[in-house]
Amino acid sequence: MSDSTPTSRLPEWQRLSDLAQRVVGARIETLAQTRRQEEKVLAAAGVTLDLAKQRIDRDVATALNALAEATGVSPALERLASGAIVNFSESRPALHTALRAPETARPPGVSALVADELERMLTLADDIAKGSRRGAGGRPFTDVVHIGIGGSHLGPALAVDALRAHAFRPPRIRFLSNIDGRSLDEALDGLDPSTTLVAIASKSFGTLESRVNATTVRSWFYERCGADFDVGRHFVAITAARDAAIAFGIPAENVLALWDWVGGRYSLWSSVGLPVAIHLGREGFLALLAGAHAMDRHALTTPVARNLAVQLALVGIWNTNFLGAQSHAVLPYARALELLPDYLQQLEMESNGKSVRTDGSAVDLQTMPVLWGGQETNGQHAFHQFLHQGTRAFSVDFIASLDSGHAHDEHHRWLLANAFAQSEALMQGRAARSDDAVARQRAMPGNRPSTTIVLDAIEPRTLGALLALYEHKVFCQSIIWQINAFDQWGVELGKSIGDVVFRALAGGPTEGLSIATRRLIETVRQHRK
Repeated sequence: MSDSTPTSRLPEWQRLSDLAQRVVGARIETLAQTRRQEEKVLAAAGVTLDLAKQRIDRDVATALNALAEATGVSPALERLASGAIVNFSESRPALHTALRAPETARPPGVSALVADELERMLTLADDIAKGSRRGAGGRPFTDVVHIGIGGSHLGPALAVDALRAHAFRPPRIRFLSNIDGRSLDEALDGLDPSTTLVAIASKSFGTLESRVNATTVRSWFYERCGADFDVGRHFVAITAARDAAIAFGIPAENVLALWDWVGGRYSLWSSVGLPVAIHLGREGFLALLAGAHAMDRHALTTPVARNLAVQLALVGIWNTNFLGAQSHAVLPYARALELLPDYLQQLEMESNGKSVRTDGSAVDLQTMPVLWGGQETNGQHAFHQFLHQGTRAFSVDFIASLDSGHAHDEHHRWLLANAFAQSEALMQGRAARSDDAVARQRAMPGNRPSTTIVLDAIEPRTLGALLALYEHKVFCQSIIWQINAFDQWGVELGKSIGDVVFRALAGGPTEGLSIATRRLIETVRQHRK
């Protein structure tokens, strides 16, 4: 990618800086009156985006749209979907959108690959769930342990947890990601090896946590079933390193492909979604893909001003770069979406936690804020005190569903009432009713910006659309910030140092490590003695 004018030097950026000076002290309620309702509430693919409680008036909205046009957000989305090189540091496309597109909408070079591997994965999922694919002892699988970490774990874990009400298949799904031995024990607790299937999702088939966990689980089978037990029939791999999986002992027919143009945090739509397909069945998994594709089409074909993904990205730019938001809270008012903040932490912070532009120069503006969140209404009795009366600037996404997914209507009305009331309270605040100390301590400044995202229901199609919405938000922001959303070099250094420390803990050399780390290693050595 050739050098280009830094975004911060564009006239559209300066226009927004000027507007921020005027808007920063204005009340959200007043600003909202200058904008038409259709500018504030957008809907597509079963997802409604309500921006009415953002500190944005018509002038700001116009200027933000102009910034998107000036930075080429719409053409960038087209390049992403077409298979052009968008991961510049690794010279790769990022074709996760092809994984969920119908055959006619996929780039020609990958269409057949995607179709063949999707059918292989769905057939395997069907066979596992129906009992036609069995273990070495001839019994159907009752449990599936999915081993992966990062994108190979967070997406499938979220989808399985969120869509429990739509479960179609009998095998129970467990997830093992952490290298902590207690996580291993919990994942295997109570399982019968003769009816347990293990799926290892690792693009390189060498990721530390997945490799160590998989090796220990394989030993668990041998310890319980004997050295002659055909363990390979109990393992499936999803990887780009086919030979490494086969060398591990997994039969070739149990190895599903993953390609280098699918990033880990965008891999739910690939064969990494095997546990989701087992859980939902073929039709449920295809509905997940269809919902994501519907949002893809919306993002690709809808003008900037009405585009949910672009508008969500622009609101984030406005709050982070012009209103000083230091963190962003994602607050799902739905037990089914409890794992969404964890998923989005990786999607957003690993993608856009960057400080170097795609041309190699240092960024001169803030990029990704800290993303955090938690299940509501639990958070109202924990961190909402910070939201209402704390001193740091932040922004919030409230997420709710119109359809409860259960029969407890009163509970759901209270859940929605809390979601809408919290965003209202953040906006309105509360003035001190007198000048005494307690009255001032009870006051809340309000004027805190928030977005409300409302799903028609939490079902495969709408979940797919929601996750695709956030994926496109991340990409649009990366284009405006001029950074690469698809590499993650910051993950590598700690891994390489970790290898040195691991050997040192067992008595190996400590050269190259700081005195502080050597002291910690010596503490462990003494304890182990």
